[in-house]
Amino acid sequence: MTAAFFRGRSRRAAAALGAVTFGVVALSACDKPTPLTTLTVGKSEVHSEAACYNGKGGLDEDDFGDCLKENGKTIKATIDDNLHFGVDPKVAKKGWTVFVNNQQTGRSTKTYRTLPARTFLQGAEEAKISIVMFGDGKPYGIWNYTLKNDS
Repeated sequence: MTAAFFRGRSRRAAAALGAVTFGVVALSACDKPTPLTTLTVGKSEVHSEAACYNGKGGLDEDDFGDCLKENGKTIKATIDDNLHFGVDPKVAKKGWTVFVNNQQTGRSTKTYRTLPARTFLQGAEEAKISIVMFGDGKPYGIWNYTLKNDS
């Protein structure tokens, strides 16, 4: 009986309106993915989304400490290898640094940085590496990796 109330164009318009409404509702339930970072050693690479990320207001001190403790993806290297760090342009724009076993290295605003694995693995079986997005004196995101000594 309802078909009698809706004729040709009206039915199509109602169907289109229903599809648009459903699409908006479905998209509003999705979380926007965090920017990615990449760690490359030789021909091996791993990508990661942030362990913690707040691109607008930054992370509070408790979240920062907890996020640095989280484990990340693992990659192997020898002390003679170079580590290539790549970050999303959003991360580079704010600025970022590499933490090795919770010790901060220099800050960068480039999307790519190379550091020798020797700095991370000298005398160690593994190192915890975190890429931390910093801006305005506070952290906005943390990406974690584990570097294993393959010597």
